[in-house]
Amino acid sequence: MNTHWPRLDYLSWRETCSALHLYLQVAGKYRLAHTPWLNHSWNATFYVTPRGLASSPIPDGPGIEILFDFLEHRVVGTCGEGRQKSFDLGPTTVADFHARFVQLVSDLGGTPTFNGQPNEVPHPVPFVDDDRDRPYDREAVRNFHQALIAMDKVFNRFRTSFLGKSSPVHLFWGSFDLALTRFSGRRAPLHPGGVPALPDDVAQEAYDREVSSAGFWPGGGGLDYAAFYAYAYPAPNGYRGAAVQPDEAFWHEGLSEFVLPYDAVQSAADPDEALMAFLVSTYEAAAELGGWDRDLLECEHGEPRKVRAPDAAAVSTPAEAGDGQVEREDGAAKGRYRLVIDGAEAEMTYSRAGDGMIIIDHTHVPEALRGRKVGERLVRQAVEDARRDGIVIVPLCPFAKAQIDRRPEWQDVIRQPVN
Repeated sequence: MNTHWPRLDYLSWRETCSALHLYLQVAGKYRLAHTPWLNHSWNATFYVTPRGLASSPIPDGPGIEILFDFLEHRVVGTCGEGRQKSFDLGPTTVADFHARFVQLVSDLGGTPTFNGQPNEVPHPVPFVDDDRDRPYDREAVRNFHQALIAMDKVFNRFRTSFLGKSSPVHLFWGSFDLALTRFSGRRAPLHPGGVPALPDDVAQEAYDREVSSAGFWPGGGGLDYAAFYAYAYPAPNGYRGAAVQPDEAFWHEGLSEFVLPYDAVQSAADPDEALMAFLVSTYEAAAELGGWDRDLLECEHGEPRKVRAPDAAAVSTPAEAGDGQVEREDGAAKGRYRLVIDGAEAEMTYSRAGDGMIIIDHTHVPEALRGRKVGERLVRQAVEDARRDGIVIVPLCPFAKAQIDRRPEWQDVIRQPVN
């Protein structure tokens, strides 16, 4: 039995799940009302802890932190003056939970004023008016927490391989998902909004930069099972048809996202690696097809006590002998450039279009070589060879195109569009 990745049966605990979602919304709304806005609503989220889900300090009164303790099944509030108040999680109503939470904040010296309307749920009922009895399945909540701990570890390891802007691994109480988002650094088209029970300006601010996002839902919202998801905004051409891993992952037409059932991860021989494969492959599809500057944005996964090699050294000094030499394998119709360093091989493939043109169609840099300007070296060699041979390059590969577009001095070998 895999104790780190417990079984999750959404249909058996969906009523408890729905109740927990609304309880987190009450606490999340309080946090949102008392913290200055941080881009993409990051000021409002919760974080996985060994005991449950925590708010981090909220700047209200003496400073207050809220913890949903899933080991003792309690809501615990702690303030900067040393006081702690709590109440039990159990069968109740949303209205009763709301009243207890308001009292807890007051007892800690805070001001329990916040919007009382749920977000991102169908047919929202104000917290104070929601008197429907809700169950509380302690074992299911405990399993949910253990699953969050397991996936939080993988998400955070995945986060270490990105040098650009990246969100924390955090839980959004609106959509009730654990999420991690990477950003290309470029502005995105204005989001159309239209998310149920969510102001359009919130959705538009959240997606005002190009993103590749992944996360986890316990179920609901069109899925009757727990699942991981991944999407890109804006979705680049060809994204939905990209090959992603593991084999159980698929494109969900209704959600317009890649979906990987939680059960496929939980039952895998190595659940951590199965989830990592999904995170890496869906991100690479978004970044490659979207023309992200991957060589600038990516690096190796972090390891304890191992400092990442600075990019500045790779930029300011020429490649050393130990960094290998770019090799070219040129055929009648196809060819490739390859670079092997410490046993890891990077390649850039191309096709010939007559005697005077090559089409660069794909670049692959393995994880072990990320952040070492390896992709740039492959493109640079192709440019130098094109000048020598008097041919032009058509960079269909998004990575190669992004590299070439940033360098005016390389434009002499690029086929110019016909007016």
